Amino acid sequence: MHWLELTVQTHPEAVESVSELLSRYTSNGIAIEQPIELIDEGQEYRVLTGRPVQVHAYLPIDGNEEEGRQRIAEGLWHLRSLGEHFVGELQTRIVKDEDWANAWKDYYFVTHIGKRLVIRPSWREYTPKDGEVMITLDPGMAFGTGLHPTTHMCLEQVELRTQAGMRVLDVGTGSGILAIAAARLGAAHVYAIDNSSVAAESARANAEMNDLSDKVEVVLGILDEQEATRMAGQYDLVVANIIAHIIGSIAPQLAQVLAPTGLLVVSGIIEARRQDAEGPLLAAGLELVEEQHIDDWFALVYRKRVA
Repeated sequence: MHWLELTVQTHPEAVESVSELLSRYTSNGIAIEQPIELIDEGQEYRVLTGRPVQVHAYLPIDGNEEEGRQRIAEGLWHLRSLGEHFVGELQTRIVKDEDWANAWKDYYFVTHIGKRLVIRPSWREYTPKDGEVMITLDPGMAFGTGLHPTTHMCLEQVELRTQAGMRVLDVGTGSGILAIAAARLGAAHVYAIDNSSVAAESARANAEMNDLSDKVEVVLGILDEQEATRMAGQYDLVVANIIAHIIGSIAPQLAQVLAPTGLLVVSGIIEARRQDAEGPLLAAGLELVEEQHIDDWFALVYRKRVA
């Protein structure tokens, strides 16, 4: 089989919109290529902030790819017409099946986050130094390894907030990176939930790769009212790295599962959409404890409001 690689160069603040558009018409994940400078003989990197980002997606060449390509091109035209941020033209190329299987791996490197965390993609070599907590990850095409600012900030918060024996909930777990980090840092049990079967399989495999299947429970599902009622007040730390309007839509459930002295960390939020998440979270009885940002991306920390 051959694949049509779709690439869009865009302003960092438009990455979310472009990724959502591409994922609407493709089913094999999104790879986000941030501009980086390689260091340590090419095994590590530093992100060059403020520069354009490339978003990649893939369509199987099966006779239907032209329709998908055209719909994406039309969607990009509409995004450009809004004029808020730079969105480039759609670029395409054909790649062979064997090249497609590994093409996205070129975009991921060993990542140091916070004071101790090291995220190692499974195909990279790295020997941790004393005191470092290493997570080995095979992210798949759709999920991050800490390169995106929201994942980076959530990992920093998980490192800061996780204490031995905690119960942790990871909503929208993706690759399982936040759940695995919490378990590595001492959480007694992590419940990781995602509504994507591909994500759940990826998270489950990554937990097993890190010998954490006994601590990280991965479930295919959503945090609805029934699930939140079942888990009410159980979690010392809840993390949800999704997007703002989804966080807002499940704000009552996020508040319900939080233990009386627990903390909620939410991200996937750009400044322009912050109120989509924050308004419902405050209405659900939470109060803001701390905020963190990288460029226009925010991570927000909440606790239950004391009456």
